[in-house]
Amino acid sequence: MATKRTPSFNSHNPATGEIAGTYPIMDAKQVNEVVNHARSAAIKWQQLGFSGRKKVLLAWSALIINRVDQIAALVSLETGKPVGDAKLEVSIAVGHIGWAARHAEEIMRTSYRAPGLLMANMSATVQRSPVGTVGVIGPWNYPIFTPVGSICYALAAGNTVVFKPSEYTPGVGMWLEETFSEVAPFADIFTTITGLGATGGALCTSGIDKLSFTGSTRTAKLVAAACATTMTPVVLECGGKDPVIVASDANLERAVDATMWSAMANAGQSCIGAERVYVDEKVADKFTELAVALAQNIHAGAPGDGNYGPATMPSQIKVIQSHIKSAIKDGGVFAYGGTNSVKAPFVQPVILLDVPEDSAAMREETFGPTIIINKVKNMQEAIELSNASSYGLGANVWSKRQGKRIAAQLACGMVAINSTFSFAAIASVPFGGVKDSGYGRVHGPEGLLEYTYARTVVRTRFNLPLHLLSFKRKVKEEALVVTLTRWLKGRFG
Repeated sequence: MATKRTPSFNSHNPATGEIAGTYPIMDAKQVNEVVNHARSAAIKWQQLGFSGRKKVLLAWSALIINRVDQIAALVSLETGKPVGDAKLEVSIAVGHIGWAARHAEEIMRTSYRAPGLLMANMSATVQRSPVGTVGVIGPWNYPIFTPVGSICYALAAGNTVVFKPSEYTPGVGMWLEETFSEVAPFADIFTTITGLGATGGALCTSGIDKLSFTGSTRTAKLVAAACATTMTPVVLECGGKDPVIVASDANLERAVDATMWSAMANAGQSCIGAERVYVDEKVADKFTELAVALAQNIHAGAPGDGNYGPATMPSQIKVIQSHIKSAIKDGGVFAYGGTNSVKAPFVQPVILLDVPEDSAAMREETFGPTIIINKVKNMQEAIELSNASSYGLGANVWSKRQGKRIAAQLACGMVAINSTFSFAAIASVPFGGVKDSGYGRVHGPEGLLEYTYARTVVRTRFNLPLHLLSFKRKVKEEALVVTLTRWLKGRFG
């Protein structure tokens, strides 16, 4: 009798199209089985305590960085990005693992709350407990840094994790599971499942206790809807149309260098990458001149050749092409590059000027190595245009004196002043967006607490000669409460 063949799919080297690996397509039954094993392991993982989990996670972080050449080569193979960029990504991810491991105990420590005068005989505390088993659906653009930002925080908080990597980077996902297994005290603490969209859908409805998803806003809405059927809470890290604001007092050379790197690095495939720049009209021409000069010295190519690699997802080429065409059709002009800059799978740098705000190129996420530079009369106009987007992920502000004032008025989750991407590398601060860029946070204390739930515990320390919460309550006791409330004006604590 012939055995049934397990369905599979291939990952590819996007620079050459060659097959990088073959992986199983796991169905709903298999996903549920993995989740059930993870749920069983969660009890033992929690019982290990903070110190035990810390030891495991620090061992994992050490193992990853000691094999940085191996994992960087795999990331480069599946994404097409330069090996140097992959090593930087791995290094930042390792930093997050270490931070989560070392700080979980203090952040989840039981907190004591003031009970207030009326309840002065009570002790009030809030405990933090892990939710149980967390599902993580990761992206392909940063296949180790981004998912690890959920995985390690969930693990440090005491949860087990089931990870579904992108179908474009399954090898990286499997490598993460394999290396964790080398340091794990027992099985099923961290498991990777592979497959296509249906596998991710099965994870959403598998009975996990929380899901962390990174991807497009369109897919995030579908994920949230699927999770709602089982009342599974979600953390959504979605796309962005991140603005860069350049004031007249900015250090233009630094601003241009960072902005162009933000826009072009990783082939523009960064949710926090610069996509639209608002420059004070007093310095806009100089900014553009410097940007064009820099663009002339960078180019796309295969790892080892280009400053950045190909479009990892072939379908993104069409989006990039359509946005370039829309920008020109709507009245924008090329400062560098043109429609012929797109030669799949590579896209050479494109700089556009004066693109109207209602153009698709200004409203929708491009996710490619293009940048739009528009002049503004003042910083108030730059702030208003930045906030007009349906997205609200990150932003960059370049100014020697106005940075904090401008940053405080931006409707987004993260702002870097006189730097770029820096908030992603600082493990102690939360990462996430507002509006169509998602909700919930990873990284920092907020990222740890995302994978916990609060438990309030109130205890009677001593009894009062009152019976407020009893059928024995007397009229004079009710009057006393009203009198105290009036006297204290509602300030019970």
